[in-house]
Amino acid sequence: MAAAATNPRTPPKPAMRDSLIAAAFQLFLERGYEQTTVDDIVTLAGVGRRSFFRYFPSKEDVVFPDHEQCLDDMTRFLAASADTDDPMVRVCDAARLVMRMYAENPTFSVQRYRLTREVAGLRTYELSVVWRYEKTLGDYLRGRWADRKDGTLRANVAAAAVVAAHNHALRHWLRSGGEGDQLAEVDRALEFVRATWSPDTPAGTGGDAAEGADDVVVVITKRSTPMWRVVREVESSLDES
Repeated sequence: MAAAATNPRTPPKPAMRDSLIAAAFQLFLERGYEQTTVDDIVTLAGVGRRSFFRYFPSKEDVVFPDHEQCLDDMTRFLAASADTDDPMVRVCDAARLVMRMYAENPTFSVQRYRLTREVAGLRTYELSVVWRYEKTLGDYLRGRWADRKDGTLRANVAAAAVVAAHNHALRHWLRSGGEGDQLAEVDRALEFVRATWSPDTPAGTGGDAAEGADDVVVVITKRSTPMWRVVREVESSLDES
């Protein structure tokens, strides 16, 4: 049987998932997030409600459609680490996967950033996503430093520092409208963290390898201070530098 003829000038239809994302953000920008319903999205996309929930458990999930895949990629990347790899180098490289995800579509990333700044519920959702990245990095570091007396503490704080440094660079790039070399910015921030927290870094050299002594951030806090507050202090210091 002869194959059906196709028109080479007719572009292929976008995947249903991509159509839903495009429809959602068109409506979010036109009407606002709170004023847009799932029914509005599926109507514009030309699909049924069942199709929406096949891809996205909730309206919030359509705002962050790429993080599940990125988390999977990060987990596999860390699992493939060799025993000879420097753990801090590995987690910094894992964080770069997230930055590359944002850089693949700067327009979408900037739109999402602006949207999350306006909608409190989305900021809360975003924090839960960030926590999952931090947990993934922390789990890897705890495994690599299991034989250290301070392994758990070092892993938790180092993972939080990597996330804080990455997010500092990411926010700077997003606030600029997606302009500039976003990878160079994140490289600088992550190198500072690596030089500071790598167990193999000689005493007194932390921070100098990245930007010099002026970029050293010292946070003095009580042992009982929640980790999120420590991270906030680090992020604030980085933003001011």
